[in-house]
Formats: sequence, C-alpha cells, structure tokens
Amino acid sequence: MVLALTVCGIVVALVVVGLFVFGLRRRLIQRSGGTFDCSLRWDAPEEGGDSGGKGWAYGVARYNGDRVEWYRVFSYSPRPRRVLERASIEVAGRRLPDGEEELALLSDSVVLACLHRGTRLELAMSEDALTGFLAWLEAAPPGQRVNVA
Repeated sequence: MVLALTVCGIVVALVVVGLFVFGLRRRLIQRSGGTFDCSLRWDAPEEGGDSGGKGWAYGVARYNGDRVEWYRVFSYSPRPRRVLERASIEVAGRRLPDGEEELALLSDSVVLACLHRGTRLELAMSEDALTGFLAWLEAAPPGQRVNVA
C-alpha cells in the first residue's frame, strides 16, 4: 500500500512538473512579444490535392527581425521547429479551411499558401494575425524581393 501511494505521488509530481515546464516554455517564447497562434502544414499538397485536414501542427509563431520562428505548442524544445526568412517567403494565395480542416484548425482561421525555398507550406492564423503577417512581409527593407499575393 505504501509503495503504491509512493508511486502515485511520484507520478503526480512528474505530471505537475511537466505541465509547469510546458507553461514556462510558452511564457518564455511569448515574453519578447510579437507572437501569434499559427498552425503549420509543411510540404502541403498542391491545390486540389485532398489531404482532408491532415498534417496540421498547432503552434506559436514569433517575429524575430527578418525571420518568423515557429514553435510547436506540444513540445518541450526551446528551439523553433521551423524558421521562415522574410526574403524566402512567397505568398501563393489564401483560402478558408474546408472539410476536415475546420476541425483541425482554430475557429475563424484563414489558410495562407506559401512557398519557402521551394517547399510548399500552409499557415493557418486568425484574420488579424494574417493582416500583421502580410504587413510584416511587405515591410521588407529596400532592395529585398517580396512577393505578396
């Protein structure tokens, strides 16, 4: 009985510590500001290809100079999972989520199709975050090539 209570106590303590570290990581990512909720689908299928909402990962994106750093929400890693450089992002179009994507993404999300160094990706974010993202893309320093549809 004592052993079972000890094991249960250790498991509960580990869960509490894990949740604390999880929340602390999110707070550290957001402390410098310039963050927004953003789901990402890397190597997205071509338009017309039916993926049914699969491949989306929920995350937080943060502006850092001429880069957007994307962090997975359900991760303990202190490093961004993807880094998108402003000069390498080409916007191909935008659309509303369809089919199963509506369940996989946050409500009121807009999907932005992009190319980053030849890789097709899709970002899903709120309308306000999309406005900010497109403004950030267009605010490139003089001489940088920017392609915003």
